[in-house]
Amino acid sequence: MQPKFVHISLEEYFAREASSARKHEYVDGEIFAMSGTSRRHNLLATNLIREASLAAQGRSDCQVFGSDMRLHVDTRNSVYYPDVSATCDPHDRNEGYLTHPCFIVEILSPSTAGIDRREKRASYQSLPSLREYVIVEQDRMRVDVYRRQAGVWLVQVLMQPDDVIESTCLGLRLTLGELYHGVDFPTGVAEPEPPEYAVI
Repeated sequence: MQPKFVHISLEEYFAREASSARKHEYVDGEIFAMSGTSRRHNLLATNLIREASLAAQGRSDCQVFGSDMRLHVDTRNSVYYPDVSATCDPHDRNEGYLTHPCFIVEILSPSTAGIDRREKRASYQSLPSLREYVIVEQDRMRVDVYRRQAGVWLVQVLMQPDDVIESTCLGLRLTLGELYHGVDFPTGVAEPEPPEYAVI
C-alpha cells in the first residue's frame, strides 16, 4: 500500500506551528519534523551567531538570527529554519519569518546533509537578496561558501584554521579557527577533499 501524503496550505502550516512543541519545516504542502542537534552543532551555531551579531552592530539595518527564526521562500512555497540567518533589509521585519536574507548558514548533520546541499541550496539561491550561503561540517574542519558574483554562484571550500568566512552584507570576517573554537572532532572522520573554486 502506498503511503498517503497529506498536503496542507501555508496558512495551515503557520497555524499548526504556532501551537506545536516541535519545529517543522514546510516544503510545498508537506511538513517535516526537525531532529535534535548535537553538542558540536550547538557550539558552532553559538560561535557563528556571536561573531555575526558583533559584525552586524556596525550595520544599522542588519539583524542576525538563530535557528528559531523561520525563512519563507515564496517562489518555492517553502519555509525553513536555518541555523543562522541575517537580513540587512529594513523592510524585512515580519515577526514570524524572514523573506529577504543576505546571509544563511546551515550546519550539517547526518540526517540533513543531503537536503542542505541540494534542496535547501537550490531554494536559498533562488532568493535575489541572498549573497552567501554557508555550509558548515561539524565532524571535521570544512566549510563550503557559496557566493553570488556577477549573476552566478561560486563555491569556495575552506579547510584550514586561517581560512576566512566572509559575509559581505554584515562585514563579517571569521576564521575557521574561531568558528571551530571549543569543538572536539570525532575520530575516524575522513580528511576533506582539496579546496576548489568553481561556478555552480
